[in-house]
Amino acid sequence: MVSLTLLQGVSLATMKVAIVQNRPEFGRVQANLDRVEKMLAGKAADLFVLPELFATGYRFKDMDEARQFAEPVPDGQTTEFLLSLAKKFNAYFIAGLVEIENDRIYNSSVIVGPEDFIGRYRKIHLFDTEKSCFDTGTDVPPVFDLNGAKVGVMICFDWRFPETARSLALKGAEIIAHPSNLVLAHCPQAMITRCLENRVYAITADRVGDESRVPDETLHFIGQSQVVDPDGNILVRASETEEEVHIVDIDLEKSRNKFLNSKNDIFKDRRPTLYS
Repeated sequence: MVSLTLLQGVSLATMKVAIVQNRPEFGRVQANLDRVEKMLAGKAADLFVLPELFATGYRFKDMDEARQFAEPVPDGQTTEFLLSLAKKFNAYFIAGLVEIENDRIYNSSVIVGPEDFIGRYRKIHLFDTEKSCFDTGTDVPPVFDLNGAKVGVMICFDWRFPETARSLALKGAEIIAHPSNLVLAHCPQAMITRCLENRVYAITADRVGDESRVPDETLHFIGQSQVVDPDGNILVRASETEEEVHIVDIDLEKSRNKFLNSKNDIFKDRRPTLYS
């Protein structure tokens, strides 16, 4: 059951959110989807966040290889799988995939709910060899109203650019969903700062495991999927090595209140005319 409900036009504040941390086998899409479905058996949450490229694996050798795994949205295999889960669990899902549209290839996340496909986001900050595998997204990072909860979406390396999280928060995001395939060690701690800067919740869903698809270069994914609250508290953090699902309750009133004390509202105290 979805616990976030509407009462006389005002959304209640409690919500169950889940991080899903998996270990995809590169290129084995159906097997990876089946594995995730097994991991979710018996779980209940209002919002599930899964990693970037959770069904394909990460390390494409070039854009031609990425194109082999690219899917239209919302009519592709992975989005249809997520829609089936959303209906089965009566919940919202946000997860990453390879998208194709008009022969352009994107590192995207899709947002679906029990009612239908809701939207997508195409990554705007490509990391390292992603620049040779994907086209850069050109749309403003979006905020979606998920049954009264305002949820913004960014993908992995977007964390390194504080403008991404700030722009989402200024557009009203109370939660930032952050599908990721992290290889840099700093992100889990940096997301604490992003939450403090903006007084939002952040749900970072990462993967684990290694990929050795390029000679003499192995990528190690650091896990540590987590949920951080607007005060910078880590509500849950997964391990660095294991597939895991964690569910926590969050209170959205915390992210709606931008006061640090009786005199300082972190948004009203901004001085944008003095920033350059």
